Amino acid sequence: MFLDENFLLTNEVGRKLFHQYAKDEPIIDYHCHLEPKVIFENQQYENLTQVWLNNRGAGDHYKWRLMRANGVAEELISGDGDDYEKFLAFVRTMEKAPGNPIYEWSHLELRRYFAIDLIINQKNAPEIWRQANEKIQTDAYRPKKLLEMMKVKAICTTDDPTDDLGYHAVLAQEHNSFKVLPTFRPDNTWAITTEEYREYLEKLGESAQQSIQTFADLTIALSNRVAFFHEMGGRLADQGLNTFVYAPATNEELDAILARALTGETNFTTTEVAQFTTAIQKHLMGEYHQRQWTMQMHMNAFRNDSTKMKREIGINVGGDSMGDQSELTKNIVNLFAEVEEANQLPKTILYSLNPNDWLPLATAMQSFQGEIVQKLQLGCAWWFNDTCEGMRNQLTIMAQQSLLANFTGMLTDSRSFLSYPRHEYFRRVLCQLLGEWVDQGRLPEEDEYLGQIVKDICYGNAHEYFGFFES
Repeated sequence: MFLDENFLLTNEVGRKLFHQYAKDEPIIDYHCHLEPKVIFENQQYENLTQVWLNNRGAGDHYKWRLMRANGVAEELISGDGDDYEKFLAFVRTMEKAPGNPIYEWSHLELRRYFAIDLIINQKNAPEIWRQANEKIQTDAYRPKKLLEMMKVKAICTTDDPTDDLGYHAVLAQEHNSFKVLPTFRPDNTWAITTEEYREYLEKLGESAQQSIQTFADLTIALSNRVAFFHEMGGRLADQGLNTFVYAPATNEELDAILARALTGETNFTTTEVAQFTTAIQKHLMGEYHQRQWTMQMHMNAFRNDSTKMKREIGINVGGDSMGDQSELTKNIVNLFAEVEEANQLPKTILYSLNPNDWLPLATAMQSFQGEIVQKLQLGCAWWFNDTCEGMRNQLTIMAQQSLLANFTGMLTDSRSFLSYPRHEYFRRVLCQLLGEWVDQGRLPEEDEYLGQIVKDICYGNAHEYFGFFES
């Protein structure tokens, strides 16, 4: 039966593990793109479209990509078209989406948040719209309540080093059932080929109260901002490395690169970009290690594929794709080997958007383990990979090359408050896989043993690994 209580669960062990151990575990969303301002303001949505698809230009890009594939006009996707017409356009898109995880997730979202079990189609659209909107127009469907509904205990947002974290500060003073914590996302600090870089450095210097004229000045500014994020409860960093090439450089070379960037120059060689990026990675890894932070590395993505889309709509609107950088693992290994020699390798989670990198990265990370439990992890099936098959693939590689029972589990990587059923989806995949291994004679059928592993992956490991709840 479609999305019944045992969907994705075809064996008895998997069903038992999900219903008795996984289902009711809280959620730690340690990487997402929710806005702390929106959480703080806690404003009421007007209708289903605003919370589900597009709220003044912010929305679920997973859904936007499918709508474009169905020929929907952009004004009904990211634009200012009528909200009901946007909803209908999405409904028509879902009718064409069997096999796509968005089809299953969207139905889960209606069921778990709104108790609507209707199939998403044009026939049911008016009734779905009516039932959902009746609930949305109550206080029980404001952003904070949506988080509480899914038992979310911690949300880690994505924040630039220049952010003042003002909304994090006021949220920290509230008595919510969840924490909203900043994540240090320093991508802009090595973006020397962009026209905005000089202006960005000025803003960074102001935030850090540090004049930036040399590379040493830049490292001081970054250290100051890491310290500030730490004071504000931050325990995570996220390096958005679309590509990464390891290239050492002298201080003189780095100063020369920065001096040119300060004049507004953007025409740097690939070697110079690699040198500058590598140097910043090394410095920041030392800062993270010192504070016992966890560093996330998101890699091998192509951003803003369509120059037309970027020009007309903007960035972060669903115009990205999977990268195909060669020798990624070799470059990461060279970086880690150097940082390890200086005893500055932090806890690290490695993500690649290209699943061809997962096995090489998983084998490489095992060369740098030690000191603490699962110092290096293979990140969950990220972005285009967070499908049933992608999740199974990632879990299998993590199990075969390291210690699955130490894995920190799922995250949303989402801009939508309705994304949390994705954790349920992941938990079902996890329990089904473990159940299959039992049926194959590869694991003992011991409920307490397997159940504790499931509970740890769903919540307990993230709770212990990141230290968000330590005083």
